Amino acid sequence: MTLRNALLALLSSGPMTGYDVAKRFASSVGFLWHAANSQIYPELRRLEKEGLLDTREVPWGSKGVTKTEYSINDLGLTALREWQAEPIVYVPDRDPARLKAAYFEMAAPGVAENNLREHISHFEAQQSLARDELNRIDAGTSPNLVRRLARTPEDRHCETIAFKRFAYEGRVARAEMEIAWARQGLELLRELGAAADPVVGDGDGPGPSDDASRE
Repeated sequence: MTLRNALLALLSSGPMTGYDVAKRFASSVGFLWHAANSQIYPELRRLEKEGLLDTREVPWGSKGVTKTEYSINDLGLTALREWQAEPIVYVPDRDPARLKAAYFEMAAPGVAENNLREHISHFEAQQSLARDELNRIDAGTSPNLVRRLARTPEDRHCETIAFKRFAYEGRVARAEMEIAWARQGLELLRELGAAADPVVGDGDGPGPSDDASRE
């Protein structure tokens, strides 16, 4: 998934200004694909130039100011469907948490534990966000889902809701796995003794036996 596809998917629920796109992105698609506002606005303009979005100026406020409203057109919808038909390209992993964990023996006392607790805290927050969205989906109060359902034939409402739930249930499951892994790491630290001195080299420098031989 790329930012362009995320934006096309978001706009398939209805026209929005750039401001509304950025706002709704953060509270919906942004849970699944992060992007800063500094990336969103240029990408909207690129999609317009490529002919995948139509634009019009709409009133904004009471002083004659206008803003650009974006709407997906037939070419954009075709691009969105073509993207769905493409196989997912899995990129090589970059996993900073497990890279660090593989070398915890180099850490000062307490550092490894702090890293694992921060990992737990991060994914607890992610889990909470995903569960909140699931609750909004179930309650029928998710703004983006409400917009989408208003433009979706009624006989397809059930599958639209089910697929949204499926995506966010996956986020909850991933968070649970990451939390469980970090808690396993904390247990490992307790078993090994968290106060153990860190390894500071690979044997090139003097060790305890070297010091003893000099006494």
